Amino acid sequence: MEFIENQIWRYATKNFDLKKKVSIEHLELIKKTIQLSVSSFGLQPYNVLIIDNYHVKEQLRAASWDQKQITDASHLFVFCNDVKATPQLVDNYITQTAKTRNIDIMTLKGYGDFIKTQICEKSPDEQFNWTKHQTYIALANLLAACAELKIDACPMEGFDNERYNNILGLTKRGLNASVIAPIGYRNDADETQHALKVRKPMDTLFEMV
Repeated sequence: MEFIENQIWRYATKNFDLKKKVSIEHLELIKKTIQLSVSSFGLQPYNVLIIDNYHVKEQLRAASWDQKQITDASHLFVFCNDVKATPQLVDNYITQTAKTRNIDIMTLKGYGDFIKTQICEKSPDEQFNWTKHQTYIALANLLAACAELKIDACPMEGFDNERYNNILGLTKRGLNASVIAPIGYRNDADETQHALKVRKPMDTLFEMV
């Protein structure tokens, strides 16, 4: 499968080519892939910031242990989870569902109430962790899409999320920087691209029950 070959091709790129930029057309394809990501109840309790401004990337690099891929990459994707899973989040989803599928919103009231009940049973910490986990599903779609487009990416947790929140004004929006991914094109001099992937053997990783 070509998909498997592309997954073998990709790696967490640390050394990007400063001179190469991802095209608007490819950015739109990546955005569409993220938009189509699955999420619990379909709520997508997150927003995604795409950082292109070099001055902003410089500030974020300082909040990312000075890792150069933040500034060297073409764009930086910042996945931001909702700090709280509010009833408004559910109402927005129900409204969008009714509009998209052209159905009476009142027929969805029971389902909306069910979702709200499930969310209300979670503590604030559980809500935070739940919304944060959703961003990783979207991140996985970004990585797969980039590999298909032969665009390099580097998923990262190595950053100070509180400083990101302050720099990007996320706290006042009820958001939190969860996980990030610089994307662009590998530097030809990056020797890491030639290293074989190290993964668990198939017979160790999988069990048939």
